[in-house]
Amino acid sequence: MGRAATSRVTRVLGPIARRLAYGVIAIAVTLLAFAFYVARNGPPLQPWHTEILTEEFTAGIGDDVRTFDDYRELERRLFAELDETIIAETGTGPSFALVRYSRGSLADPARRDHDWNRSFEFPVENPAGAVLLLHGMSDSPYSLRALGAALQRHGHHVLGLRLPGHGTAPSGLTTVTWEDMAAAALIGAEHLSAATNGVPLHIVGYSNGAALALDYALNALDGQVSPVPASLVLISPSIAVSPAAGLARLKDWLAGIPGLEPLAWTQILPEFDPFRYNSFSSNAAYQVHRLTRSVKRRIETRASAGLIADFPSTLVFLSSVDATVSTTAVVDNLLEHLASNRHEMVLFDVNRQDVRSTVMIDDPGPLTARLMNDGALPFALTLVANENPGSRLAVARHKPPYSSESTTEFLGVSWPPSVISLSHIALPFPPDDPLYGRERPPGSDLVFLGEFAIEGERGLLLFPADWLIRLRNNPFYAYLERRTLTWLGDNGVSSTDPASSSP
Repeated sequence: MGRAATSRVTRVLGPIARRLAYGVIAIAVTLLAFAFYVARNGPPLQPWHTEILTEEFTAGIGDDVRTFDDYRELERRLFAELDETIIAETGTGPSFALVRYSRGSLADPARRDHDWNRSFEFPVENPAGAVLLLHGMSDSPYSLRALGAALQRHGHHVLGLRLPGHGTAPSGLTTVTWEDMAAAALIGAEHLSAATNGVPLHIVGYSNGAALALDYALNALDGQVSPVPASLVLISPSIAVSPAAGLARLKDWLAGIPGLEPLAWTQILPEFDPFRYNSFSSNAAYQVHRLTRSVKRRIETRASAGLIADFPSTLVFLSSVDATVSTTAVVDNLLEHLASNRHEMVLFDVNRQDVRSTVMIDDPGPLTARLMNDGALPFALTLVANENPGSRLAVARHKPPYSSESTTEFLGVSWPPSVISLSHIALPFPPDDPLYGRERPPGSDLVFLGEFAIEGERGLLLFPADWLIRLRNNPFYAYLERRTLTWLGDNGVSSTDPASSSP
């Protein structure tokens, strides 16, 4: 191209490039101004959002924490630091009655029969199996406490692990990585294996804990860790989350700009739950995104040569409607890649008597019907649903792998009045749970976060409206517990036994 032609191109493109540059700058300034507006007009950050506790476990902590006893000692120092830096500095009295970090408040975990924010261990003599319980993001070991107690009663040595960043202050969610949590899970698994003389190891993972369970199982199959689990039980598993979670990294970066610190949070709420954070950080969303993408890639790689035949027997429980994780991803990213006769999904439908598709934004009925009629699925499927649309009675319709024929089991329980579906957070909690159950325990004056029957004007209560409507206990918990106990019993073979890999 000659000089004249080059000059003409420059004259034409120069103004265009400048306009584009000005446009990009204008957009960036507008977005930054909007970010400042959001940050300045949102709820104020509290010390439990900003104080970083230094005694927390990390994957790079080195030789100082190698055993579960080391982990518990570090945990003890962590909670002492929480007391000194946050609880001791938080006010008391009527205006703090529902503040979790106010000593003696109705939401104070220390006023409960046990502080379930900490790791717990339920040993038994001559255990039939060892069970590692991994809770979800922003949760605590309390979420799997009831199931852990049932497992202990049936002869299993149980360890409920507090994962790093959890059980203390929401600020822990601003720095934790999924690698920190995976390293802690490995310590728990190794402890159980040593404490039980190598009896079969099972892992129960709830929400993000389910993704950690899958990560551990994949590492064990690759020979990186030991032992290989005999089975997995995944409750409301985070197999995939919204792609928007990947953008949380940008929010976290912007939060480093003075004045934009609230952008480190996707949700800032009062902390009135003694065993779960209400606030949620951008980093936490990003870590779930990273973990689920890692697990997805590794499963797809192992399945590239065909269905995975040596994967631990896996039982999945999930609601057909879940505002937190993707239901279809459980099928597409996990179960369809696993060999038959070893895996099952239990899907809880909506209450078909009390809700009609015409009032639902997205009726899961077509999905459940497609799965129940699909005779090519390599996994078993059980649908917990109404006996018929005119009845609240619940049944479990079960079909084996590669079949569209089902059998029906009557569960002897009905949908409670006013309950139209389960939720992501409901599945592991029984109806009589003292914190999230259907009725407040008699004589208790502590905070109760279960069923509410409240009508009135909006904006009056501390609890947001969408928080009030979300179900927090499972009316079919007894079925979940029974199926879990049976699953562990049926898969209670040594992970080194060749029979454990047979289809």
